Amino acid sequence: MYLYAKMLDMVSALLQKRDGQAMVEYALILALIAIVVIVALHFLGGAVNTQLNNIAGNINGA
Repeated sequence: MYLYAKMLDMVSALLQKRDGQAMVEYALILALIAIVVIVALHFLGGAVNTQLNNIAGNINGA
């Protein structure tokens, strides 16, 4: 019975700690932003590459 009460106290203490909660939230936001950037680069990569090649061609031709 003592072990059970001790485990409940430990779980209760862990649930009340909120220090790591903000860090986890920031990590999730950062991961979401990274996913959005990767998807955007995937879809826009060809257009950006074409524009950069056009600019490089115009600079070399001038």
